[in-house]
Amino acid sequence: MKKITTLLLLLFFSVFFSQIQKVEPAFWWKGMKNPELQILLYGKNIANSQIELSDNIQIKNIQKVENPNYVFITINTNEINTEKFKINQKIKNKIVASYNYELKNRKQNSADRESYTSKDVMYLIMPDRFANGDTSNDSVPQLTEKANRNDRNGRHGGDLKGIINNLDYLQNLGATTLWLTPVCEDNEPKTTYHGYAQTDLYKIDARYGTNDDYLELSRQLKKRNMKLVMDYVTNHWGASHWLIKDLPTKDWIHWFEGEPNGFKRSNYKTTSQFDTNASEIDKKLALDGWFDTSMPDINQSNPLVLKYLTQNAIWWIEFAELDGFRVDTYPYNNKEAMATWAKGITDEYPKFNIVGESWLYSAAQISAWQKDSKVGEAAHYNSNLPSVMDFMLYSEIPKALKEKDGWDSGMTRLYNVFTSDFLYPDINNLLVFFENHDTDRFNEIFNGNPAEYKLALSLISTVRGIPQIYYGSEIGMMGDKPKLGDGDIRRDFPGGWKNDSQNAFNPETQTKEQKEFYDFTQKILNWRKNNEVIHTGKTTHYLPENGVYVYFRFNEKGSVMVVLNNNEKEQTLQLKRFEENLKSYTKGKDIISGNEIPLSETLTIPAKSPLILELK
Repeated sequence: MKKITTLLLLLFFSVFFSQIQKVEPAFWWKGMKNPELQILLYGKNIANSQIELSDNIQIKNIQKVENPNYVFITINTNEINTEKFKINQKIKNKIVASYNYELKNRKQNSADRESYTSKDVMYLIMPDRFANGDTSNDSVPQLTEKANRNDRNGRHGGDLKGIINNLDYLQNLGATTLWLTPVCEDNEPKTTYHGYAQTDLYKIDARYGTNDDYLELSRQLKKRNMKLVMDYVTNHWGASHWLIKDLPTKDWIHWFEGEPNGFKRSNYKTTSQFDTNASEIDKKLALDGWFDTSMPDINQSNPLVLKYLTQNAIWWIEFAELDGFRVDTYPYNNKEAMATWAKGITDEYPKFNIVGESWLYSAAQISAWQKDSKVGEAAHYNSNLPSVMDFMLYSEIPKALKEKDGWDSGMTRLYNVFTSDFLYPDINNLLVFFENHDTDRFNEIFNGNPAEYKLALSLISTVRGIPQIYYGSEIGMMGDKPKLGDGDIRRDFPGGWKNDSQNAFNPETQTKEQKEFYDFTQKILNWRKNNEVIHTGKTTHYLPENGVYVYFRFNEKGSVMVVLNNNEKEQTLQLKRFEENLKSYTKGKDIISGNEIPLSETLTIPAKSPLILELK
C-alpha cells in the first residue's frame, strides 16, 4: 500500500512539475577570468522543486523570480574540480530529473586571441542572399517561414555552407574579416532572412546550418588567416523568442502599460543619450521604445538579463572561436549596462574588438561611444566599447561626390569629416564604409558608374580605420531601397544558386562591367593588406581645390600620397603646395597600374579618378 501511495504521489507531482526543459548556457569552460557562472533552468513550476548539484558542489546563489518556471543558479567554477557534474531537480527529496553539466577545457591562448584591427578589411555578408551550399535546409519543419526565392522579402536559401564554398573568392578579393548579419535562430512568421529578431540566442538558424557548421566556417577562415565577426544584438529579440513568450520577469523587456502587447515604438532619437537638454519622456521613448512590433525591447538594466547577454556573448566567442563582434543599434541600449557588458567581454579577452553601430551624424555624438572618449568623460561616462562606426563619413561621401566644391560642399565635406579626428581616443579603430545592409546601395545612387565606386573605395581603403565593404558592391551590384525596400538592396549574389544564369564568383565568367569593379577592388584590397603606413600611419590633408582632395599617410618608413579628383575634367596639380609631405620624394608608384610617375613640378590627374602613389 505504501509503495502504491508513493507511486501515486510521484505521478501527481509529474503532472504539475515538468522535468528540466532548458538549461542555458548548456555548458561552460574552466579557467575563465570571471569564475562566476549563472545557469538558467527552465521547466514547468521548477521553482517549487529543490535544485542540488552532485559531487558536493555548492550553489553560491539560487534566485527565483515571479515566474515559477525559472530558477537561476550561480556557481563558482574555480571551486569545481570535476569536468562533469549533475544538476538535480528534486521533489520531496527524490530526484525527478537530472542534467549532465560539463565544464570544458578552453582552447590554448583563448584569452589572448587576436581580433580585427586597422590591418583588416571587413566584408559584410547577408547569409540568406550570398550562396546556397545546402538546398536540403532551405525550409525546415520546425521553423515557420519557408524558402521562396521569388519573394523579395522572403527566405532565399543562402547558408553557411554557401559561404564556406566561396572562401577562396573572398580571400582572393582581399577581404580578411567576415561580418555576417545575425545567424542565430529567427523563427518569426515572415521577413526573417535578416536575422535581427532572434528567437534562440544559443542556436544557429537551421536554415543556415548548425552550430557546428558555424564553428567550421570559423576554422576554415583561420586556415586562410581570416577572421569571423558575429553580429550581436543586445537591444531587442524576436517576439517569438521562447523567453519572451514566457517571461521570467515582466521587466525582462520594456513594457508600456495601456499599449497593445506593451508595445510603443521608439522615437529613434538616440542623441538624447548625451543631450543635457533632453526631456525624460523623449529619452525614455528612444531607449525603451521598441524597434518594431516584432522586436520587444530588452531591458539590460535587469541584472539577470545583463548577465544572460554577457554570458551568451562569451559562450559564442569560446564555442565558435570568434574574432570579434559588431553590435547592432548600440545607442538604443541602456548605456551603463552596456558599459558593463563590454567590460565583461574585454576583461576576458583583452585584445577582442567590438564595434558598435553608432548611427549618428556628428563626430562628437559618435566619438562619445568609444572607450575612453573625452566627450563621454564630460558626461561622466565610459562605454568600454573599443570601436565605433563612422556614420559621419558614410553620410558625407555621396554628397561630396555629387556636389561641386564650396565652403562646405563637395570634397570639402570629406575634409571637414577628418578635421574632427581629434575627438576619437583610438582613431585607427573606426569602421569606415560607404554602405551596408541597411543603407541605399552606393552603386544604385550613382547609376552603376564605376568611376564613383573607385573614388569611394580608394577613400575608405586609405584613410584611418577599418574599411568595410558590402557584399556584391565589388561586382557593381545595385538595389533600389526607396522604391523596392530593403529586399532589393539585399539581392542574391549571382552564381550563389545552382541554376543561376551567370556566376560572378568566378572572375573568368564575370561580365565586362562586373570585372571592372572586381579588378579594381581586388587590386586595392590586396595592396592594402601589408601596408603598415595605411594601417597605422599619420595623416596630413590639404584643403580641396577644383574638386581635388589630396592627403598623405606616412610614418618613419614611408609615405603614400592619395589624390581624389572629383572634377569632371582632368586636373593638374602644382606640387610645390605639398612639399612638406613630398620632401625629397622624386617619384611615386601608382598602386593600380604599377607605373612610376615622376614628381617634379606638376601632377596631372584624369577626370573623376583616384590616384594612389607609394612615394619613393
